[in-house]
Amino acid sequence: MCDFSLQSVRSRPAKVGDKLVTRDFGTGTRGFSASDDPGLAVCILPGTELAFTSDVACLPAGLLGWKTKTINHQTAIFRQVNKDKMAAHHDALEFPDGRTVLLTLLCEGQAATVLQLPAQPTTEDEAREQERVSFVG
Repeated sequence: MCDFSLQSVRSRPAKVGDKLVTRDFGTGTRGFSASDDPGLAVCILPGTELAFTSDVACLPAGLLGWKTKTINHQTAIFRQVNKDKMAAHHDALEFPDGRTVLLTLLCEGQAATVLQLPAQPTTEDEAREQERVSFVG
């Protein structure tokens, strides 16, 4: 499942080799869409590895934020954060320098490819780590 704000959007799970684009779905969050179908959200499991076509650009933040922030990396691992908070964004990317950025803060229109899906869990702890946050209300 995708982040909570994308539950009403058509979606499918990610596959290795998928070409994705960051997109604002008009639901209060950004996520990944299929490059050939902008209305289709592509949901990613924690641990999935992604490669971007260029350095990743993020929205400005803070009171003096007016300039796009660039992360000087082109690879990231998909993570989930804030799992204990129901009304929070959970989808995030972890970059090689250890920085974690919410997916919803990425600028729209960035292209990425799914390099690798997470390994299948072999223990209950690994299975819990790969579970997507899901709040049904």
